[in-house]
Amino acid sequence: MTEDEIIAFASALPDVAVETASAEFGAPEAAWGDSFVYVDPPGAEPEPPERRWPFATLVVHDYAGFDESSHLDREGVFRVNVNVGKRRFEELVGYPPSQHGARRDEHDYAELDQVLPHPEYGQQAWVCVVSPGDRTADLVRALLADARDRAAARRRPRE
Repeated sequence: MTEDEIIAFASALPDVAVETASAEFGAPEAAWGDSFVYVDPPGAEPEPPERRWPFATLVVHDYAGFDESSHLDREGVFRVNVNVGKRRFEELVGYPPSQHGARRDEHDYAELDQVLPHPEYGQQAWVCVVSPGDRTADLVRALLADARDRAAARRRPRE
């Protein structure tokens, strides 16, 4: 899968907005080129920026001193990150998110086309795939759709 294919798939999900960070959006330069995927239903009251959280991101470069383990400085390499929830995280990774800090070093976060816990946000039930390919493309689509549904359910007003 290419970055464009993932963005197109996510953008086609109901009530989803994908924003790619740039100077014109007021994003910090370190994030330029990264894409953030939100539930954004038409006609809904906009969430304040401090409460607007993506359910998925597409990262195209390392963040020096913070998130460098995927080695995204390789030509054509990017990482898709998805918030999958505690139960799905454990199904995919083999342990609950709460154990990620202690088990972080068990993974090669630079491995391509493999579902892994997110190197920095695994404890928040985020998984990632570096440059999804034949092995993970269908799963990445399913994870994005499920994450969208979970995010949309959180946006609904509670009665």
